[in-house]
Amino acid sequence: MTRLKFLSGFIAVALLAALPASAQFLRPHEPLNPAKAQSLPLTPLSIQTAKGKVDFQVEVADDDQKRSTGLMHRTELALDRGMIFDFKTPQNVSFWMRNTFIPLDMVFIGADGTIRTITENTIPHNDKGVPSGAVVQGVLELQGGACAKLGIKPGDKVTHAIFKRAK
Repeated sequence: MTRLKFLSGFIAVALLAALPASAQFLRPHEPLNPAKAQSLPLTPLSIQTAKGKVDFQVEVADDDQKRSTGLMHRTELALDRGMIFDFKTPQNVSFWMRNTFIPLDMVFIGADGTIRTITENTIPHNDKGVPSGAVVQGVLELQGGACAKLGIKPGDKVTHAIFKRAK
């Protein structure tokens, strides 16, 4: 049992050391509680990048309750999974990372499905707003670092049911 405690302590220290210095002191507003994590039905989403098409299965947060809970209280997110936030009408938006335990890439998408801006590797538990920087209809949250790994950039085209209304 002592070896297990040592290993878990070592892993925790290693993970903490890997975070940016500014993130090391951010704490959740409440303890991790997987029972509070929402699980929404999965829908297909694809992004046409310069490298080719990338496919995802995403949950749709399309009302105030779902959007405010987002990906809080989760400890992992697969590279091919995500959550799309549908605001129904184009607007400037801002997101925070309250009670979000994993870093995320935030992809801000216009009503026509074009990626306007991206904020990569957002810091868990950060209350500082992450602004869209443009008028958007949707925000796609992906695993932190996914955009760099998959070559997703502003100007790329997103295909998902929420953007069909804009045609």
